Amino acid sequence: MRGRSDGSALARQYLDALRHQRRLSPATLTNYGHALNALFKLLKEGDLASLDAAQVRRFVAVMHSRGLGPRSLALMLSAWRGFYHWLVRHHGFAANPVVGVRAPKAPRPLPKALSVEAAQRLLDEKPGSPQLMRDAAMFELMYSSGLRLGELIALNADDGRLDLGQGEVTVTGKGSKTRTVPVGAKAREALKAWIGSRAQLAAPGERALFVGGRGRRIARTVVNSRLRAWARRRGLGQRVHPHMLRHSFATHVLQSSQDLRAVQELLGHASIATTQVYTHLDFQALAKVYDAAHPRARKKTAPK
Repeated sequence: MRGRSDGSALARQYLDALRHQRRLSPATLTNYGHALNALFKLLKEGDLASLDAAQVRRFVAVMHSRGLGPRSLALMLSAWRGFYHWLVRHHGFAANPVVGVRAPKAPRPLPKALSVEAAQRLLDEKPGSPQLMRDAAMFELMYSSGLRLGELIALNADDGRLDLGQGEVTVTGKGSKTRTVPVGAKAREALKAWIGSRAQLAAPGERALFVGGRGRRIARTVVNSRLRAWARRRGLGQRVHPHMLRHSFATHVLQSSQDLRAVQELLGHASIATTQVYTHLDFQALAKVYDAAHPRARKKTAPK
Protein backbone atom coordinates (compact mmCIF):
# COMPACT_ATOMS: atom_id res chain seq x y z
CA MET A 1 0.00 0.00 0.00
CA ARG A 2 1.29 3.43 -0.89
CA GLY A 3 0.02 5.95 1.65
CA ARG A 4 0.48 9.71 1.79
CA SER A 5 4.11 9.50 2.89
CA ASP A 6 5.00 7.24 -0.03
CA GLY A 7 2.98 9.52 -2.32
CA SER A 8 4.96 12.55 -1.21
CA ALA A 9 8.21 10.73 -1.93
CA LEU A 10 6.99 9.69 -5.36
CA ALA A 11 5.85 13.25 -6.05
CA ARG A 12 9.32 14.57 -5.23
CA GLN A 13 10.85 12.03 -7.64
CA TYR A 14 8.35 13.00 -10.34
CA LEU A 15 8.95 16.73 -9.95
CA ASP A 16 12.69 16.14 -9.96
CA ALA A 17 12.33 14.20 -13.22
CA LEU A 18 10.31 17.06 -14.72
CA ARG A 19 12.92 19.55 -13.57
CA HIS A 20 15.83 17.74 -15.24
CA GLN A 21 14.21 16.03 -18.23
CA ARG A 22 11.60 18.55 -19.36
CA ARG A 23 13.24 21.63 -17.85
CA LEU A 24 9.94 23.09 -16.68
CA SER A 25 10.02 26.55 -15.12
CA PRO A 26 10.13 26.88 -11.32
CA ALA A 27 6.64 28.43 -11.36
CA THR A 28 5.20 25.46 -13.28
CA LEU A 29 6.88 23.00 -10.94
CA THR A 30 5.48 24.86 -7.95
CA ASN A 31 1.97 24.68 -9.43
CA TYR A 32 2.38 20.95 -10.08
CA GLY A 33 3.57 20.47 -6.50
CA HIS A 34 0.50 22.28 -5.13
CA ALA A 35 -1.76 20.16 -7.33
CA LEU A 36 -0.19 16.91 -6.10
CA ASN A 37 -0.43 18.04 -2.47
CA ALA A 38 -4.12 18.69 -3.05
CA LEU A 39 -4.47 15.15 -4.39
CA PHE A 40 -2.81 13.63 -1.31
CA LYS A 41 -5.09 15.63 1.00
CA LEU A 42 -8.13 14.41 -0.89
CA LEU A 43 -6.89 10.83 -0.76
CA LYS A 44 -6.24 11.21 2.99
CA GLU A 45 -4.71 7.87 3.88
CA GLY A 46 -5.91 6.21 0.70
CA ASP A 47 -3.65 4.25 -1.63
CA LEU A 48 -2.46 6.03 -4.75
CA ALA A 49 -2.91 2.82 -6.72
CA SER A 50 -6.55 2.49 -5.65
CA LEU A 51 -7.66 5.80 -7.17
CA ASP A 52 -10.24 5.40 -9.94
CA ALA A 53 -11.94 7.74 -12.40
CA ALA A 54 -15.09 8.04 -10.26
CA GLN A 55 -13.00 9.26 -7.33
CA VAL A 56 -11.15 11.70 -9.57
CA ARG A 57 -14.47 13.18 -10.67
CA ARG A 58 -15.60 13.47 -7.04
CA PHE A 59 -12.33 15.20 -6.16
CA VAL A 60 -12.85 17.66 -9.01
CA ALA A 61 -16.35 18.39 -7.71
CA VAL A 62 -14.97 18.95 -4.18
CA MET A 63 -12.31 21.36 -5.44
CA HIS A 64 -14.87 23.16 -7.58
CA SER A 65 -17.11 23.60 -4.53
CA ARG A 66 -14.15 25.19 -2.74
CA GLY A 67 -13.96 27.88 -5.36
CA LEU A 68 -11.50 26.53 -7.94
CA GLY A 69 -12.43 27.72 -11.41
CA PRO A 70 -12.30 25.70 -14.64
CA ARG A 71 -8.79 26.83 -15.60
CA SER A 72 -7.35 25.97 -12.18
CA LEU A 73 -9.11 22.60 -12.24
CA ALA A 74 -7.75 21.90 -15.72
CA LEU A 75 -4.20 22.65 -14.51
CA MET A 76 -4.71 20.43 -11.47
CA LEU A 77 -5.97 17.53 -13.60
CA SER A 78 -3.06 17.97 -15.99
CA ALA A 79 -0.64 17.61 -13.08
CA TRP A 80 -2.45 14.51 -11.79
CA ARG A 81 -2.62 12.99 -15.26
CA GLY A 82 1.09 13.48 -15.85
CA PHE A 83 1.93 12.08 -12.43
CA TYR A 84 -0.06 8.89 -13.01
CA HIS A 85 1.38 8.51 -16.49
CA TRP A 86 4.81 8.56 -14.89
CA LEU A 87 3.68 6.09 -12.19
CA VAL A 88 2.38 3.66 -14.81
CA ARG A 89 5.56 3.92 -16.82
CA HIS A 90 8.14 3.79 -14.03
CA HIS A 91 6.45 2.26 -10.97
CA GLY A 92 4.22 -0.48 -12.30
CA PHE A 93 0.82 1.15 -11.70
CA ALA A 94 -1.89 -0.65 -13.64
CA ALA A 95 -3.71 2.33 -15.18
CA ASN A 96 -4.00 6.09 -15.25
CA PRO A 97 -7.34 6.97 -13.58
CA VAL A 98 -7.20 10.60 -14.71
CA VAL A 99 -7.29 9.81 -18.44
CA GLY A 100 -10.64 10.94 -19.84
CA VAL A 101 -11.55 13.15 -16.87
CA ARG A 102 -11.94 16.76 -17.93
CA ALA A 103 -12.46 19.97 -16.02
CA PRO A 104 -15.76 21.82 -16.48
CA LYS A 105 -15.63 24.18 -19.42
CA ALA A 106 -14.92 27.80 -18.65
CA PRO A 107 -17.85 30.02 -19.63
CA ARG A 108 -17.05 31.99 -22.75
CA PRO A 109 -17.57 35.68 -22.06
CA LEU A 110 -19.57 37.30 -24.81
CA PRO A 111 -17.84 40.15 -26.60
CA LYS A 112 -19.32 43.50 -25.73
CA ALA A 113 -21.94 44.90 -28.05
CA LEU A 114 -22.57 48.51 -28.89
CA SER A 115 -25.93 49.95 -28.04
CA VAL A 116 -28.16 50.74 -31.01
CA GLU A 117 -27.55 54.42 -30.36
CA ALA A 118 -23.75 53.95 -30.25
CA ALA A 119 -23.82 51.91 -33.47
CA GLN A 120 -25.82 54.65 -35.20
CA ARG A 121 -23.43 57.29 -33.90
CA LEU A 122 -20.42 55.28 -35.06
CA LEU A 123 -21.70 54.84 -38.59
CA ASP A 124 -23.56 58.10 -39.24
CA GLU A 125 -20.67 59.84 -40.98
CA LYS A 126 -20.34 61.14 -44.52
CA PRO A 127 -16.87 60.10 -45.70
CA GLY A 128 -15.06 62.28 -48.23
CA SER A 129 -11.83 60.49 -49.24
CA PRO A 130 -11.54 57.07 -50.92
CA GLN A 131 -9.92 55.67 -47.75
CA LEU A 132 -12.82 56.83 -45.61
CA MET A 133 -15.33 55.52 -48.17
CA ARG A 134 -13.59 52.14 -47.91
CA ASP A 135 -13.73 52.27 -44.13
CA ALA A 136 -17.39 53.20 -44.09
CA ALA A 137 -18.21 50.36 -46.49
CA MET A 138 -16.28 47.81 -44.38
CA PHE A 139 -17.84 48.86 -41.09
CA GLU A 140 -21.36 49.14 -42.47
CA LEU A 141 -21.08 45.70 -44.06
CA MET A 142 -19.78 44.04 -40.88
CA TYR A 143 -22.57 45.55 -38.81
CA SER A 144 -25.20 45.12 -41.52
CA SER A 145 -24.50 41.46 -42.24
CA GLY A 146 -22.66 40.12 -39.18
CA LEU A 147 -19.54 39.20 -41.11
CA ARG A 148 -16.42 37.92 -39.44
CA LEU A 149 -13.30 39.95 -40.14
CA GLY A 150 -11.78 37.11 -42.19
CA GLU A 151 -14.95 36.83 -44.26
CA LEU A 152 -14.89 40.56 -44.98
CA ILE A 153 -11.24 40.57 -46.02
CA ALA A 154 -11.71 37.54 -48.29
CA LEU A 155 -14.37 39.23 -50.43
CA ASN A 156 -13.44 39.87 -54.05
CA ALA A 157 -14.72 42.60 -56.31
CA ASP A 158 -15.24 40.36 -59.33
CA ASP A 159 -16.70 37.00 -58.26
CA GLY A 160 -20.37 37.93 -57.90
CA ARG A 161 -20.56 37.05 -54.21
CA LEU A 162 -21.58 40.60 -53.38
CA ASP A 163 -24.86 41.31 -55.15
CA LEU A 164 -26.01 44.83 -54.38
CA GLY A 165 -28.96 44.49 -56.73
CA GLN A 166 -30.36 41.60 -54.70
CA GLY A 167 -29.02 43.05 -51.45
CA GLU A 168 -27.07 39.97 -50.34
CA VAL A 169 -23.54 38.71 -49.88
CA THR A 170 -22.27 35.13 -49.88
CA VAL A 171 -19.33 34.28 -47.62
CA THR A 172 -17.44 31.17 -46.62
CA GLY A 173 -16.92 30.98 -42.87
CA LYS A 174 -15.48 28.58 -40.33
CA GLY A 175 -15.48 24.94 -41.34
CA SER A 176 -15.72 26.02 -44.99
CA LYS A 177 -19.45 26.60 -44.50
CA THR A 178 -21.00 28.99 -47.02
CA ARG A 179 -23.92 31.20 -46.16
CA THR A 180 -25.80 34.01 -47.86
CA VAL A 181 -26.86 36.98 -45.75
CA PRO A 182 -28.72 40.21 -46.49
CA VAL A 183 -27.00 43.54 -46.97
CA GLY A 184 -28.98 46.47 -45.57
CA ALA A 185 -29.74 49.73 -47.33
CA LYS A 186 -27.11 51.79 -45.49
CA ALA A 187 -24.42 49.22 -46.27
CA ARG A 188 -25.45 49.07 -49.94
CA GLU A 189 -25.12 52.86 -50.19
CA ALA A 190 -21.67 52.79 -48.58
CA LEU A 191 -20.53 49.91 -50.79
CA LYS A 192 -21.67 51.64 -53.98
CA ALA A 193 -19.72 54.75 -52.98
CA TRP A 194 -16.60 52.68 -52.23
CA ILE A 195 -16.81 50.64 -55.44
CA GLY A 196 -17.03 53.89 -57.38
CA SER A 197 -13.77 55.08 -55.76
CA ARG A 198 -11.96 51.73 -55.43
CA ALA A 199 -9.90 52.21 -58.61
CA GLN A 200 -8.12 55.13 -56.95
CA LEU A 201 -6.58 52.80 -54.36
CA ALA A 202 -6.53 49.31 -55.89
CA ALA A 203 -3.42 48.05 -57.68
CA PRO A 204 -3.90 46.89 -61.30
CA GLY A 205 -5.35 43.39 -61.41
CA GLU A 206 -6.09 43.25 -57.65
CA ARG A 207 -9.22 41.18 -57.03
CA ALA A 208 -9.83 42.07 -53.37
CA LEU A 209 -12.91 44.17 -52.70
CA PHE A 210 -11.17 46.01 -49.88
CA VAL A 211 -7.57 47.12 -50.38
CA GLY A 212 -4.99 48.79 -48.17
CA GLY A 213 -2.49 51.56 -48.73
CA ARG A 214 -0.42 49.56 -51.23
CA GLY A 215 -3.43 48.64 -53.30
CA ARG A 216 -3.46 45.02 -52.26
CA ARG A 217 -5.90 43.05 -50.10
CA ILE A 218 -6.33 44.88 -46.82
CA ALA A 219 -4.73 43.36 -43.70
CA ARG A 220 -6.59 42.47 -40.51
CA THR A 221 -4.42 44.83 -38.50
CA VAL A 222 -5.30 47.72 -40.79
CA VAL A 223 -9.04 47.09 -40.39
CA ASN A 224 -8.62 46.98 -36.61
CA SER A 225 -6.62 50.19 -36.44
CA ARG A 226 -8.91 52.04 -38.84
CA LEU A 227 -11.99 51.04 -36.80
CA ARG A 228 -10.36 52.17 -33.54
CA ALA A 229 -9.48 55.52 -35.10
CA TRP A 230 -12.97 55.86 -36.57
CA ALA A 231 -14.57 55.21 -33.16
CA ARG A 232 -12.31 57.78 -31.48
CA ARG A 233 -13.18 60.34 -34.13
CA ARG A 234 -16.88 59.69 -33.56
CA GLY A 235 -16.38 60.22 -29.81
CA LEU A 236 -17.57 56.80 -28.68
CA GLY A 237 -15.20 56.70 -25.70
CA GLN A 238 -14.79 52.91 -25.87
CA ARG A 239 -12.52 50.53 -27.71
CA VAL A 240 -14.32 49.16 -30.75
CA HIS A 241 -13.06 46.14 -32.68
CA PRO A 242 -14.48 44.25 -35.69
CA HIS A 243 -16.00 41.40 -33.68
CA MET A 244 -17.92 43.97 -31.67
CA LEU A 245 -19.70 44.99 -34.87
CA ARG A 246 -20.59 41.35 -35.57
CA HIS A 247 -21.86 40.83 -32.05
CA SER A 248 -23.78 44.10 -32.14
CA PHE A 249 -25.47 42.88 -35.31
CA ALA A 250 -26.55 39.67 -33.58
CA THR A 251 -27.64 41.40 -30.39
CA HIS A 252 -29.71 44.08 -32.10
CA VAL A 253 -31.48 41.71 -34.48
CA LEU A 254 -32.20 39.27 -31.64
CA GLN A 255 -33.51 42.04 -29.39
CA SER A 256 -35.94 43.14 -32.07
CA SER A 257 -36.95 39.81 -33.56
CA GLN A 258 -36.62 37.35 -30.65
CA ASP A 259 -35.83 34.81 -33.39
CA LEU A 260 -32.73 33.03 -32.12
CA ARG A 261 -32.76 30.42 -34.87
CA ALA A 262 -32.70 33.05 -37.61
CA VAL A 263 -29.88 34.93 -35.93
CA GLN A 264 -27.85 31.72 -35.58
CA GLU A 265 -28.36 31.04 -39.28
CA LEU A 266 -27.41 34.57 -40.25
CA LEU A 267 -24.22 34.33 -38.21
CA GLY A 268 -23.23 30.89 -39.51
CA HIS A 269 -22.41 30.14 -35.88
CA ALA A 270 -23.99 26.71 -35.47
CA SER A 271 -22.26 23.38 -34.99
CA ILE A 272 -23.11 20.65 -37.48
CA ALA A 273 -25.90 19.37 -35.22
CA THR A 274 -27.30 22.86 -34.72
CA THR A 275 -27.07 23.65 -38.42
CA GLN A 276 -29.24 20.61 -39.20
CA VAL A 277 -31.99 22.06 -37.03
CA TYR A 278 -32.02 25.22 -39.11
CA THR A 279 -31.75 23.77 -42.61
CA HIS A 280 -35.46 24.39 -43.30
CA LEU A 281 -34.94 28.15 -42.97
CA ASP A 282 -34.43 29.50 -46.46
CA PHE A 283 -32.90 32.81 -47.39
CA GLN A 284 -36.23 34.54 -48.00
CA ALA A 285 -37.42 33.80 -44.47
CA LEU A 286 -34.14 35.07 -43.07
CA ALA A 287 -34.36 38.20 -45.19
CA LYS A 288 -37.83 38.99 -43.80
CA VAL A 289 -36.53 38.69 -40.21
CA TYR A 290 -33.54 40.84 -41.11
CA ASP A 291 -35.51 43.56 -42.91
CA ALA A 292 -37.97 43.84 -40.05
CA ALA A 293 -35.39 43.83 -37.27
CA HIS A 294 -32.05 45.34 -38.25
CA PRO A 295 -31.79 49.04 -37.34
CA ARG A 296 -29.94 49.97 -40.55
CA ALA A 297 -31.70 47.63 -42.98
CA ARG A 298 -34.73 49.86 -43.42
CA LYS A 299 -34.75 52.90 -45.64
CA LYS A 300 -36.09 56.00 -43.98
CA THR A 301 -39.50 56.95 -45.22
CA ALA A 302 -39.84 60.40 -46.67
CA PRO A 303 -41.66 62.88 -44.42
CA LYS A 304 -45.20 63.55 -45.47
